[in-house]
Amino acid sequence: PFIGGQEGGGFVAAVTPEAEAQGVKVGDRVAYSSVFQTYAEYTAVPANKCVTVPEEVPLDVAVSCGVQGMTAHYLTHSAHAGLVKPGEWMLIHGTGSGTCQWAAQMAKLRGYKVIGTCSESKQDIARATGVDELIVYKEAPGTSYEDYSSVDLVPKVMEITGGEGVKAVIDGIGLATWETSIEVLARRGIFVSFGNASGAVPAFPPLRFINKSGFLTRPKLNDYTVTREELLSRANDIYGWINSGDLKVAVDRCFPLEQAVEGHDYLEAGKSRGKVLYEI
Repeated sequence: PFIGGQEGGGFVAAVTPEAEAQGVKVGDRVAYSSVFQTYAEYTAVPANKCVTVPEEVPLDVAVSCGVQGMTAHYLTHSAHAGLVKPGEWMLIHGTGSGTCQWAAQMAKLRGYKVIGTCSESKQDIARATGVDELIVYKEAPGTSYEDYSSVDLVPKVMEITGGEGVKAVIDGIGLATWETSIEVLARRGIFVSFGNASGAVPAFPPLRFINKSGFLTRPKLNDYTVTREELLSRANDIYGWINSGDLKVAVDRCFPLEQAVEGHDYLEAGKSRGKVLYEI
């Protein structure tokens, strides 16, 4: 049998002496991520993964900050290795749903100029992130997913950027977008490939980057929350922005845990317009 889930939140029910020594107490209101088997009433969570949730932040919002919020933070703050500077262009795919709703807002907080992409039915969500420019795809028949063949992305991006391209691409789509993501890079730009929503990016020769001396990274969250200090630094930024109103977190639906199948069907159909949670 398989127990799904890798993030969650609630109240601490029991602690070990080691956890107590790290400041985790019974009754603490916490959120956590990068912990497996969280589709459960109780989850054994390492103390260094627990983040205390401020009273002013609702628990469902805090749980939403786990994987997607932390991922958006490292994508816009760290993964690009400083190759994009405030005032320069960044392309973020999929700003109408999931992680990249967050990433678009955080990129604007960092001072980048942002081009977003989305499907027709999610234009309102994508525009609300504050992107400077939005490229809208038609939807694949019978779905809420983008039909990436419906728009010629490269000339649109080049027109927006005055022919220079973007200094960074944040791409969680994968198979359907990786080639255009490389094509729209500016000189010494970086392709940040972090997801496989349409399928995995295939192996390809590094020579593809010679045209603009581009860079590639394929990051994951655990490598950007290596220490507890790094984890808390990112969490504190996110909670601070939520509290100040600078970051809007969309909790789309909350299913009872016994409806996990329905929740997964909802996600797989591309219907989500924000975070999908399960509740016990």
